[in-house]
Amino acid sequence: MARIIVADKMEMDGINYLREKGFEVDTPFGISKEELLNVIEQYDAIIVRSATKVTKEVIERGKNLKVAGRAGNGIDNIDVAECTQRGIAVVNTPTGNTMAAAEMGVALACAMFRNIPQAYHAGKNNDFRRSKFVGEELEDKTVGIIGLGRIGTIVARKLKGLGMNVIGFDPFLTEERATQLEIKKCESIDEMLPQVDLITLHIPKSPENQGLIGEKELKLCKKGVRIVNVARGGMIDEKALYNAIKEGHVAGAALDVQEVEPNFSKSPEEQDYKNCLLELDNVILTPHLGASTKEASYNVSIGVAKLVEGVLNGELVPAVNMPPIEGDVKSIKPYTELAEILGKIYYQVEKETVNKIEVIYRGDIANKPTKPITLSAVKGFLSVTGASDVNYINAEMILKERGVELVTTKSAEHEKYTNMLTIKFYTKSGERSVSGTIFAKDSIRIVDFFGYKLDFEPTPYVVAVQNIDKPGIIGLIGTLFGKNGINIAAMQWSRSNKGEKAVSFVSVDGPVSDDVIKQVSESEGIIKVARIFF
Repeated sequence: MARIIVADKMEMDGINYLREKGFEVDTPFGISKEELLNVIEQYDAIIVRSATKVTKEVIERGKNLKVAGRAGNGIDNIDVAECTQRGIAVVNTPTGNTMAAAEMGVALACAMFRNIPQAYHAGKNNDFRRSKFVGEELEDKTVGIIGLGRIGTIVARKLKGLGMNVIGFDPFLTEERATQLEIKKCESIDEMLPQVDLITLHIPKSPENQGLIGEKELKLCKKGVRIVNVARGGMIDEKALYNAIKEGHVAGAALDVQEVEPNFSKSPEEQDYKNCLLELDNVILTPHLGASTKEASYNVSIGVAKLVEGVLNGELVPAVNMPPIEGDVKSIKPYTELAEILGKIYYQVEKETVNKIEVIYRGDIANKPTKPITLSAVKGFLSVTGASDVNYINAEMILKERGVELVTTKSAEHEKYTNMLTIKFYTKSGERSVSGTIFAKDSIRIVDFFGYKLDFEPTPYVVAVQNIDKPGIIGLIGTLFGKNGINIAAMQWSRSNKGEKAVSFVSVDGPVSDDVIKQVSESEGIIKVARIFF
């Protein structure tokens, strides 16, 4: 009988489900790291929420572990790489709290426009002067939604039901999908902000999104705008928001998340949390309640229980780190890696929205099971768009949700290479393609980049440069990199026609800073520079 340890408190529904299925489940909620290390060897599976860390040390001690499950979104507290190395499946439930988060955003919008928390607080203190709490209606007002993934599109639907006009910004949303959702798509946040009465954020936190709404963006907004954030803290510059509210330019804000969040377990007497926004009566702050519904708690509990059950029963489940590869795994694996690498390239060097992806197989590989390879390409493509928790199971579904068509083409014929994998990215203005092949069974090469012929081995740190084809460019880049202490490991150059444009892939030994990228991009003869992470 397989044994499961549930280290963090979760709803009993999932625990009872596993017990009914014949598993032995222990529930030492809040177990310490030292205690976990002492007992983990006894278990075949571990389920956590956000508190317990499934570290490399825990995984090393867990010699019988077959699966690590997270009851909720994210896997940041599980060492996925170490689990993968040891053949341990990692599962989570990223969609279990989707509706809860969406409804929280809508609820905060309603509460903010009608001053409900302020009126409630006043009533509790025997102040019933309703003239103090005159609000505004949502009907016919315009909401600007930043991020139109699963949660953002639900928010759009619900706010449309309240009579709001919906516009939005999401660089990865196609025009076709926007039309289907009856949302006006804006090409930039700056275009959207002056048009809206309400801003609501539904995007993953990333370095690019840090401080997304700051002083400049708030000044673009019309006077009286209101802001809701139930996504992640840090995407709104809280000091800039504070100043804009104090000055009367922003009418209010409702934030379920903050840049630095309090300890949610401390009593009021113990709490030492400080935030300038707490001084403002027209700011609603809630303690990260986005996923705190009975339904969401049930969904993630039952969801993770069924996934863990599937792994322990030897079934193929949507594991974060387990591609559904059938047949000769060894012969396909290098191509899944190649496909993911090729899929990652487009949005790291181009900005125009992709509406169709074509995965083209040429040569012997066309006769093998190609579905895992296609999904790897989609997974790589989505991984650089901010899609959270994309894996081999949900990649195609997420791509479809974004309105991107996926097709595959196969041909047993080949010219230069025994096997060739090409990914075409279709946009309104045309198409771009990248191609790669495998040498010596597992050596990956990029052989075509947007029409430029190469023979390039992808490495962790790559700088792609497009330039005018003229003497001195290679020396210029080498000099700039050398001056900034960046060691070049390899370089590949290619041009279409003499004297026109050329491209290069430059492998370096470490990260290249924004400042160095700027120096290169501002140099004479340089057209475009991009960092590519494989």
